[in-house]
Amino acid sequence: MTRDTLTVIRVPEAVGVFASVEALQGAIYDLMMVGFSRHDISLLADHETVEKTLGRHFWSADELEDDPAVPRTYFVSEEAMGELEGSVAGGFFFLGSYIAMLALLTPASTLAASVAAIAIGGGPAALVGTLAARQLHQHHVEYYADQLRRGGILLWVRVKDAEREALARDILRQHSGKDVHVHDWST
Repeated sequence: MTRDTLTVIRVPEAVGVFASVEALQGAIYDLMMVGFSRHDISLLADHETVEKTLGRHFWSADELEDDPAVPRTYFVSEEAMGELEGSVAGGFFFLGSYIAMLALLTPASTLAASVAAIAIGGGPAALVGTLAARQLHQHHVEYYADQLRRGGILLWVRVKDAEREALARDILRQHSGKDVHVHDWST
């Protein structure tokens, strides 16, 4: 998305900057508990995307919070990340075991040979899966750490009326959101 192709809609949006991942997550969970859709909640995209879109390498949260051209992303919960990491690690184990078992699909293979094939094929594959899952986790951690170094984690919430506006502002403030305010547009 470039400034030339930017679409701004007339739906108000609450904005807050958070100094910790825990405070951000608490705010998002509370927003969703009172009925805000996860599709109405967005975060700042990773720094490579921001730099590519805006064409500058140095930025901070306070200079981006009211810029409609800023690229955004969806919130991914810690639970979802855990499920992803588990499925990556487990998927590699399953794939390695499955390939090893295919090699033993003969009437002459024994149970002991099958168990050995799972151990031999699944073990290294599980290690590869664990390393891949660890890389995913590290990327997720670094995403938040980079934003914290730049002044905080930005959160935007679309609000459809004055009541939801007040509710969103209250929740963001209850979770230590800084510079909480509403602008009359969203992207």
